[in-house]
Amino acid sequence: MPGQQMTNPELNSVHSVKILLCYILDKLDRTVTEEQLRAVSEDSEVINYFYFSDALNELIENGSVISEQTALPDGTITRNITLTEKGRLGSEYFNKYIHVVFRRKLLKAAFSFFAKLKRDASCSCTVEDIKNGCNVHFVLMDGSERLIDMSFYAPDRQQAELIAGRIRANPMGAYQNILGYLINNPDEDMDVEKYL
Repeated sequence: MPGQQMTNPELNSVHSVKILLCYILDKLDRTVTEEQLRAVSEDSEVINYFYFSDALNELIENGSVISEQTALPDGTITRNITLTEKGRLGSEYFNKYIHVVFRRKLLKAAFSFFAKLKRDASCSCTVEDIKNGCNVHFVLMDGSERLIDMSFYAPDRQQAELIAGRIRANPMGAYQNILGYLINNPDEDMDVEKYL
């Protein structure tokens, strides 16, 4: 109806959330932390916090997922969540009962989340105040290979943060654009006509 705001659809049963959590763990095919799985679930706007917690606890209790506590280097404790064969088979069999809209939104949120983690791990973009403005330092790694390491001058902090934000949003795209420009940059065209 005109004037009414559309709300995002959300799963409203623990059973459906359990199926969807197994589905996403199966598609990711990796161990994730509980915090990562919770962030993906919330980012998708498909699973709310309470259903997530209940569903995850039930999946652990019934053996569909394994939860192992791990100490991080900073001393904090995290739970790693791994899908078991029982959970994988359940996902394979029952995921067709979860509408594709929910599966698609959760997959998109998961792939975006882990792509951002990878970008953040491979890209460093910092802003440093200098005497007459700021330097934006951009480093992009591919494993142990340094793809780019360069600095840009910006006359003020606001412009420096804008440049850094654009780089952080798509560091590989920034690298490709810079490299593409350098490769395709023609020699400077000298205008000698005015000297004749």
